[in-house]
Amino acid sequence: MNDIMANPLVRALVYMIGLIAFAGLNAAYLVWCERKGAARIQRRTGPCEVGWAGLLQPLADGLKLMTKQLLVPDGVDAALFRLAPILAMLPGMVSLAVVPFSDTLQAREMELSALLIFAFASIGMLCVLLGGWASGNKFAIISSARAVSQNLAYEIPMLLTLITIAFISGSLNLRDIALEQQGNVFHWNLFRLEGWHIITMWISFIIFFICSIAETNRAPFDLAEAESELVAGYMTEYSSMGYGLFMMAEYINIVVGACLTTVLFLGGWGCPFGLAPGWWWFALKIYLLIFTIIWVRWTYPRTQIYRLLNLSWKVMIPFSLVNLLITAGLVKFL
Repeated sequence: MNDIMANPLVRALVYMIGLIAFAGLNAAYLVWCERKGAARIQRRTGPCEVGWAGLLQPLADGLKLMTKQLLVPDGVDAALFRLAPILAMLPGMVSLAVVPFSDTLQAREMELSALLIFAFASIGMLCVLLGGWASGNKFAIISSARAVSQNLAYEIPMLLTLITIAFISGSLNLRDIALEQQGNVFHWNLFRLEGWHIITMWISFIIFFICSIAETNRAPFDLAEAESELVAGYMTEYSSMGYGLFMMAEYINIVVGACLTTVLFLGGWGCPFGLAPGWWWFALKIYLLIFTIIWVRWTYPRTQIYRLLNLSWKVMIPFSLVNLLITAGLVKFL
């Protein structure tokens, strides 16, 4: 078995099948978690009819979407209209391939894996723009313009935060960044910038976490969809699996953002109490982050587009620059 997995082509194929299965099941049951979480927060019951506690509801919803027809409105660019949802899935899938889920569980190790994830996040933004423009719908076009301006604004502080982490770790390889934080979380040294980065770089963690929520178009920063203003935003004209693929892409991006936050700030697969590390600790961390994102969505109201952009350009970016300069000074002199 090990000899077979040593073949790069076989290894890539096995990991790709696993990532596709993970993406589909993960998206389905994150929707269930979100619906149940929203119901608990708002004192409702949520899905409860299909299966015990509604656990089969995501499968029923998936079957319903797959059996419906993808309607292409008149007067749209049919080729681009069909292509946009498929392209929206690819950036998240490629990003998951370079995430180190444990010391031994990683599809492909790359020296610039952190930079690759940011590059493909930009491609995901272009897919949203493509889908909105190809729809020929005024709400979808407005939504696409909002998504582009929002992503451009929040990628800058995220990249500055990544540079801050790179100063400390001396690498843009996600595996190296995770290995640099291994050990007991309580064994940290502020003046040597050792330990989990959430302890020594907590300001960077707050900036990065807020920006990751905005990058994935989640409330209170979901101005690209904004149901009360733009119906369903760039997904307004999509039905069947066109809509389903866009939704799956959104949840994959949430998982990618949680994985990146875990690797950069939470020690990757390391256990906080010095126990044996492994992928289960990594999974526990990312799903705690995802739960927090769901909690934020159903707790805070949606902001305005101008406040959203001002938060980035007037608050996040200046704080990120100051934080970068302070970290550079500490790395140089300490």
